[in-house]
Amino acid sequence: MNSLKLIAEIRSYCVENANAANVIKFSRYFKDGRFNGYGLSTLQMRSKAKELLKIPGLSLELVLEAAPALIQSGKHEETVFIILLAKALHKHYSKDVFHNIIGWYSSGINNWALSDAMSSYILPLFISKRMVEISDFKSWLVAENKFQRRSVPVTLIKILKNHPHYPGLFSFIECLMTDPEREVHQGTGWFLREAWKRKPMETETFLLKWKNVSPRLIFQYATEKMTPEQKMKYKREALGKS
Repeated sequence: MNSLKLIAEIRSYCVENANAANVIKFSRYFKDGRFNGYGLSTLQMRSKAKELLKIPGLSLELVLEAAPALIQSGKHEETVFIILLAKALHKHYSKDVFHNIIGWYSSGINNWALSDAMSSYILPLFISKRMVEISDFKSWLVAENKFQRRSVPVTLIKILKNHPHYPGLFSFIECLMTDPEREVHQGTGWFLREAWKRKPMETETFLLKWKNVSPRLIFQYATEKMTPEQKMKYKREALGKS
């Protein structure tokens, strides 16, 4: 097995199992209504990934070699296969691997689904293994790719359970509270909603600070699980009100 054979194996599987009806169905979940993919189901991709992992000689190094070609293709499932394989081979992670993966965003992590897969399956593992610190994501907060910026708060969701200092996390993602992009608003609001479930007092203090400044979509997500009475605290005050 080499990277060219891995690329060919993944692409041939995608072509053979393409489903035009699913492409139309999946397009509904993307704002621009366009889904550049084959229409494979999650079950199909996970099953094939398990099969690939059994191939003698398959390694994280090989997956990283194959990644640029598959991610740059723009085909959704080709990138998902890379993410699934990289997740399964997490025992071989290192900080060098983390820096390699950063390049995936400029190559083709170009929608919320791929960004969230990265943030759920791969990026938190580098933190939990103590190969990187939260501070290593600082440059991501101002990255040109909005989906790389979104990945920061969504990744932090995975560490909320064991993190002792929520105000520090809030301070870290503060610049995202005025980000111009809708997808970043959604990811930031999602993070704040999950933080509120665990530590409501600290989270509410942070939300009150930003209620008159931040996009309302952040608050729509952040307050989703609150009662109507609780949500009223975060209604933006009228201009000129003392």
